[in-house]
Amino acid sequence: MNICVFLSAADLDERYTRPARELAELIGKGGHSLVWGGSNVGLMKVVADGVEEAGGRLVGVSVEFLSDRVRPGVDEMVVAKDLAERKRLLLEKADAVIIMVGGTGTLDEATEILELKKHGHTEMPVVLLNTAGFYDGLKEQFRRMEAEGFLPRPLTELVLFAEEPVGALAHLEESQGIE
Repeated sequence: MNICVFLSAADLDERYTRPARELAELIGKGGHSLVWGGSNVGLMKVVADGVEEAGGRLVGVSVEFLSDRVRPGVDEMVVAKDLAERKRLLLEKADAVIIMVGGTGTLDEATEILELKKHGHTEMPVVLLNTAGFYDGLKEQFRRMEAEGFLPRPLTELVLFAEEPVGALAHLEESQGIE
């Protein structure tokens, strides 16, 4: 499975890097490919290192203005002209999506895939990995959107909130019929 992981390129502490390493190992040992922003810094590097060390493939999609941060020696690397093209290419190369901790870029990517799912333009599974309760506020906002009629589909059809990497990957594998 090609798993797109949206996440930060920031240097973060152990409460975020530990679950990132765990997820990366699960992806690699599961024989899956990581589709990610292609960066060789911060949390993006942590995940790419872990997937590569565990035997998984690396498929990067960077953007021109970040090309100085591109990870060398990956299985596939594409450099998009802008962020919109980057998001499109990341999703085209993916069978499933995991949203990890991140800033405005990660939130932009997350809302893009959820908007596509909301309107029936994709049915790929999406998991929001709620490491250390990072997305508790967003989860509450999504529940309010659902309760007040802003979502035409049940929230459970759009995204699964997982607290740990093992649950995130298990959901994706189950949804794709992988045991």
